[in-house]
Amino acid sequence: MAKQYVLAHDVGTTGNKATLYSTNGELINSAFFGYETNYPHSGWAEQNPSDWWKAVCETTKKLVSEKNINREEIAAVSFSGQMMGALPVDRDGNPLQHSIIWADMRAEEQASQLEQQLSMEYVYKVTGHRISSSYSGAKIKWLKDNRPEVYQKTYKFLQAKDYLAFKMTGVFVTDYSDACGTNCFDIVNKVWSKEIIDAWDLDEEVFPDACASTDVIGSVTNQAAEETGLLKGTPVVIGAGDGVCAAAGVGVMDHGEAFNYIGSSSWVAVASDEPVFDPEMKTYTWVHLDPTKYSPNGTMQTGGGSMQWVTQLLYGHLKLDKYDVMNEEASKSPLGSNKLLFLPYLMGERSPRWNPDARGAFVGLSITHDRGDMARAVMEGVAFNLKVVLDTFRNSGIPIEKMWVLGGGAKSVLWRQILADIYQLDIEVPSYLEEATSMGAAMAGAVGSGAIKDFQEAKKWVKRVSTHDPDVKNKSKYEALYEIFNDTYEQLVPIYTKLKQFN
Repeated sequence: MAKQYVLAHDVGTTGNKATLYSTNGELINSAFFGYETNYPHSGWAEQNPSDWWKAVCETTKKLVSEKNINREEIAAVSFSGQMMGALPVDRDGNPLQHSIIWADMRAEEQASQLEQQLSMEYVYKVTGHRISSSYSGAKIKWLKDNRPEVYQKTYKFLQAKDYLAFKMTGVFVTDYSDACGTNCFDIVNKVWSKEIIDAWDLDEEVFPDACASTDVIGSVTNQAAEETGLLKGTPVVIGAGDGVCAAAGVGVMDHGEAFNYIGSSSWVAVASDEPVFDPEMKTYTWVHLDPTKYSPNGTMQTGGGSMQWVTQLLYGHLKLDKYDVMNEEASKSPLGSNKLLFLPYLMGERSPRWNPDARGAFVGLSITHDRGDMARAVMEGVAFNLKVVLDTFRNSGIPIEKMWVLGGGAKSVLWRQILADIYQLDIEVPSYLEEATSMGAAMAGAVGSGAIKDFQEAKKWVKRVSTHDPDVKNKSKYEALYEIFNDTYEQLVPIYTKLKQFN
């Protein structure tokens, strides 16, 4: 029987979204099953892996039954997943505790230890990433230091998608992109870094074998078939981390192609033939879904989050659609928001500033400003901040000619035009604004299983529905404001430090 479908599981922070695609990229159906995050202490964040598996089983059964899909027509199952976690399992794959997830920041001391031993610059040049407690390596070291009885029983540390792939196949493995999220992976040679693992006094054996995101790692077992409703023997492709899947899912695969995701956090990412090692370490690099490519990236903390905050603050009382009203009023504010700047650092900042003490600010606020000015200033401030990331890639020699947009914030027609004018790039809008991650996972499954030839064929899945051309008349004005934006941040850096010290 012809293989017509690929089943993709996107294992996110709030739940699992299962999506069924045809092998020509048509979205057939999707199902969502939510789960909780536990916060045992301030700065800690954990999830129960049995919730992940329940979500996968329930959504799979729902998809297959709702559309009367013949299980024999499913070419592969593949995964996208939240990254930078740490789930210890024993030799039988049994979790030894809840998974420490990406949002957990308990391992600051362990991250500092690594920096003292090897330096930030050394680790960045090996892994493509700065040292951070966000990454899995510091969390694993924290477990060894604070829960040695758990560490001693651990056979492997797995990411969310890797645990689910094990539940499907009985195989322990990770992919190159999730390996990058450990701070322990040599991104050029695609091997675990013995120097970094030794510096943390960890055992290399606890890290699973790393492979390409398109590798078929096994097939659905008898047990998994009974629990999910899938056919025993269905190929399972490992897939990748969510950010990397999103890049492929919007067709960003060849050197110089780029996309901008605007969700609660927001990022600019490109496809490149080599990693980007920025001298100021403003950005970082993953291995791409296509193992011959890389995905340099810069993620800010509160892109869409800044927009959600200002909308709720100024428009939250409205009974009508507050986002529609906000966009309408912001569209009446002129370029530059009547000389009002917004610095979008409401939760500190990752890329490009790497300053946890940075804070948000309206600068230039006067009695004549209205909420439309403030809303537009937020849109412009987020765009200016992301332009710092974009310029880092441009300065590294990557030719960027256009920018795809994704995420909830990209629904705003006004914001898309502001991005086009500030970046001075065509902004391309895909047909599925919020499905790129699952589509990328499905692409990995289709390519890996042989259902389609390669990623160039997969690119045909991506359909453009509109384009925003940059207004050349706005170029010089936005360039001047961009310079003021960066100067304002630099001037406020000592103020941020004083505010932190104030009590």
